[in-house]
Amino acid sequence: MPTFSTNLRCCGSAAVLLLLASCGHQEEQAPPAPPVDVVAVRTGEVPNIVELPGRIEAVRAAEVRARVDGIVERRLYQEGSDVPAGAPLFRIDPRDKQAQLAQAQAALNRAMAARANARSIVARYEPLVSRKAVSAQEYDAALSDSRQADASVSDARAALDRARLELGYTTVRAPIAGRVGKAQVTEGALVSASSATLLTQVNQLSPIYATFTESSSKFLDVQQLAKSGALRLPDLNAIEVRLVLENGAQYGLPGHLDFADQTVDPSTGSQTLRARFPNPDRLLLPGQFVRARIIAGVRRDGIAIPERAVQISNEEASVLIVGRDNLVVRRTVELGGQSGGKWVVLSGLRSGDLVIVDGWMKVQPGQKVAPRKAGAAPAPAGKR
Repeated sequence: MPTFSTNLRCCGSAAVLLLLASCGHQEEQAPPAPPVDVVAVRTGEVPNIVELPGRIEAVRAAEVRARVDGIVERRLYQEGSDVPAGAPLFRIDPRDKQAQLAQAQAALNRAMAARANARSIVARYEPLVSRKAVSAQEYDAALSDSRQADASVSDARAALDRARLELGYTTVRAPIAGRVGKAQVTEGALVSASSATLLTQVNQLSPIYATFTESSSKFLDVQQLAKSGALRLPDLNAIEVRLVLENGAQYGLPGHLDFADQTVDPSTGSQTLRARFPNPDRLLLPGQFVRARIIAGVRRDGIAIPERAVQISNEEASVLIVGRDNLVVRRTVELGGQSGGKWVVLSGLRSGDLVIVDGWMKVQPGQKVAPRKAGAAPAPAGKR
C-alpha cells in the first residue's frame, strides 16, 4: 500500500508536468512578429525644395483713364477679350474738341498771315535803309515785328498740335496688348481729365508673374548653407519653380525666378521673390493664390524617403523606424519639399535608420516586428 509521501511525490510530479505542458501550449499560441517593409536611410544629393504661398500678378497692368472731359458715346470692345496695343476701347463725344481744333487752325492761319506781312515790311525796308530813306530805328522795329510774328506762328502751331492730341484722346485706346477688363463707365457717363476717371484696365497675361514672400531668417539660412558647401545653389535665373493651384492641381509649365528683393519689409521681416511663367492658355490669372515649389539648389548630404512612409497629423510629420531588438519606434521629422515621389527630410533621421514604408498601419510603437527590405518577395509559409 503506497505511503503518504509516495502519493505526495506523484502529485508533485503530475503538477510539474501539467505546468510544463501549459507553458509549451502558451509558446505555441504566441503570435509571430508581423512583417514590415523597410528602407535604410542613406545620405546623398537631394533637391532643396522650398514651398511658399504666393499670388499671381500681371507682368504689365495698365489702368485706362480719361484724358479729356466729355460724355462717353460708345464702348468699342468686348469685356474680357484680348486686344492689341492701340485698339480703340471707348469713344468720347468729340464735337467740343473738333471745334477747338478748328479754332486752333484759324489762329495758326491768322498768325501766318501776320508773319507774311511782317516779313514783307522787312523786305521793303532793307534797300531803303542803306539809302537813308528809312531810319535804322524803323528798320529794327520791323525786324522785331517779324520775329514776334515767327513766334506767334510757332505758338499757334503748338496749340494746333495740342488740339489734335486732345481730339485723338476722344478715342480711348489700349496702352498695351493684353486682356481688357470690365468697363467702369457706361454710355452717357461724364468723364473728366482733371480727376482721371477710370474707364477700365488692361492686363498682360502671358507671360505672367508669381510673387512670394519668405522670412529674412530663411534667406540667411540658405546663404549660410551655400557658404558652408552643404548646399549647391545655381544662379537666380536658373532656379526652377513649380506651381500648385488652388484646387491642388499642378500647373504643367515650369517657371524660373527672375527677381529677389534686396530689402526686408520692416512690418513682416520678409523678402519678396518673383518667378516668371509662360501662360499660353491664360490659366493663371492676376490675384490667384498659388503654392510654389522652388527647387533652390541641391543638398549634398540630404535624406529623402518614400512619401508613403510619412505620417502627417496636426501639422506634425513622423515616421516609424525599426530600432534595437526589432522594436518599433516613432520618430518626429522635419520635412522639406516633395520630389519624385519622395519627401526630403531636413531633420529627425540619420544614415542607417530603418524606416518602415509598408505595414506601419498594423503596428504600434514598442511592438516587435520582422523587418524585410522593401520590394522583397515574402518568405514562403513555414520558412519565416
